[in-house]
Amino acid sequence: MRNLVKIAGMSVLILGLAACDGKTDDKAAADKGAPAASAAAATVPVSLLEGKVTFALPQGMSDQSGKLGSQANNMHVYADSTGQKAVIVILGDNTTESLDVLTARLQDQQKARDTNLQVVTNKSIQVNGQTLQQYDSVISSAGQKAYSSIVLGKVDNHLMTLQITLPADNQQQAQTDAEAIINTLKIQ
Repeated sequence: MRNLVKIAGMSVLILGLAACDGKTDDKAAADKGAPAASAAAATVPVSLLEGKVTFALPQGMSDQSGKLGSQANNMHVYADSTGQKAVIVILGDNTTESLDVLTARLQDQQKARDTNLQVVTNKSIQVNGQTLQQYDSVISSAGQKAYSSIVLGKVDNHLMTLQITLPADNQQQAQTDAEAIINTLKIQ
């Protein structure tokens, strides 16, 4: 439960940072004409829990863990330079509750904060033979919409929460970008 509250809090923080940015993203407009293949090919590998959890981030995202608050070492934050794109990984205490129960609780918490919450998907996924729960939604904060993809799983006696937050201006693109990160997820 405490981990889910952390996730929700970090989502609001990331959305708040993006909303307060105040800059127009002319670079994003210029990049629309760039070939998609080159963006997909450039990735940054991430390894956690001594290699038991690995995934790849798109180029341009870097480790911001020490820059956003003073959380314990079990939280890892990766973001782009604007703060609009972020991946947060929390390796919390294990729980006896099932992943679908945790996801339902997370959804209830999001609905309490955002009456316009749009649930995109809530499903079980398989990663290296382990069952994880994926919960995707479009959330609003300060007039900004963000696509949020959260993957919950039990790894090495930890509850792993991986949250991908992206601008939802183009929901289909945000969903594709989030899936690209999730597809690189490996658990040993």
